[in-house]
Amino acid sequence: MSTTYGATGLGQTAASTRVSSFFKRYWVAFLERCKRRRLRATLCDLSDRELMDIGTTRGEIDYVASNRGIDREGIRSAE
Repeated sequence: MSTTYGATGLGQTAASTRVSSFFKRYWVAFLERCKRRRLRATLCDLSDRELMDIGTTRGEIDYVASNRGIDREGIRSAE
């Protein structure tokens, strides 16, 4: 089994690296889900007029919250 050494000099096996990588990906996905949930709540709090001003409708809130980095034409917007 291979061992890698970090700045502390403690050895990490490949298995422990995979486990920590899994938890890191899980944590990033969890934080993204929290952001989407907050965005959805914020959009739901807006009036229909305010939603129209930003170019969306109440029926599109779920789509916008789940695809916030992608505009309707499929061109990736700057974040």
